[in-house]
Amino acid sequence: MRQTSKPTDATMGLILGLIGVLIFSATLPVTRIAVTFFDPGFLTFARAMLATLAAGVTLAAMRRRFPRDHVIALLFIGVTLIYGFPGFMALAMQTVPSSHGGVVLGILPLTTALFAVVMAGERPSVLFWFWNVIGATLIIIFTLRDSTGGGFGFAPGDFWLLAAGITASAGYVASGKLSHIMPGWEVICWTLVLFTPVSLAGSIWFWHPLYLSPPNSQLAAFAYLGLGSMFLGFFAWNTGLRLGGLSKIGQLQLLQTFFTLAIAAVLLGEQISVEMLVFACAILLVVTLGRKSKVTIRN
Repeated sequence: MRQTSKPTDATMGLILGLIGVLIFSATLPVTRIAVTFFDPGFLTFARAMLATLAAGVTLAAMRRRFPRDHVIALLFIGVTLIYGFPGFMALAMQTVPSSHGGVVLGILPLTTALFAVVMAGERPSVLFWFWNVIGATLIIIFTLRDSTGGGFGFAPGDFWLLAAGITASAGYVASGKLSHIMPGWEVICWTLVLFTPVSLAGSIWFWHPLYLSPPNSQLAAFAYLGLGSMFLGFFAWNTGLRLGGLSKIGQLQLLQTFFTLAIAAVLLGEQISVEMLVFACAILLVVTLGRKSKVTIRN
């Protein structure tokens, strides 16, 4: 029975992780739409407040008790995933196109694996690191070349993107690790509820009367960021990390760049070039090979 359950868990982890990646993939293009109307500060706190309302209703309906023993972990997750990652990303989307956000998405699998080693006791093999480095390098080369017209260099927004990538990776690992103790959906719900005073205060601080009448597209973007990226995406992602392993499921983030570019093409009219498709195929190959690499977990 055990031998049949492990492949099932790994497959389900892969499916849920992919669903989470698909939800997160729209975050950059949707954020770029939202910041054309909402201030990045208001967007960061208000979308968290919207997600908090949904989390509070969910916890009340499920009658869950507050996990006092894990407050420190929840605080860390909140700082990195509720405010750090969205805040840095909103700042970046003011100055760089969403396709250029592949820089941060490109380093996510590598930095997630690194934090998994430091925080969760995972020990990826040398081959695993090799494929991660190759994949991250391919994505970074593509995004830098695409955004600088053939030259190499960072735009100002790239530093915000890199900061977003680092905070997201640390938060993903902490969230995935805690999901071994409690359900993944409960992790994000309690994190949101715990930071209710901060989200509310930030929303009030950055409030502007103009926000009472947002255009339909910006309102829809705001709703997606709060209920999708900040809430539902973590349901699937945290559970996928628990079932499939932090490092291996984290590799799915290599695909997120190209999902993001496809969504950006639909929402923002960005063109999908043959070069992008070639890179996408190369990344798919890297993910496939990387998933076959050995990852051990230290208990």
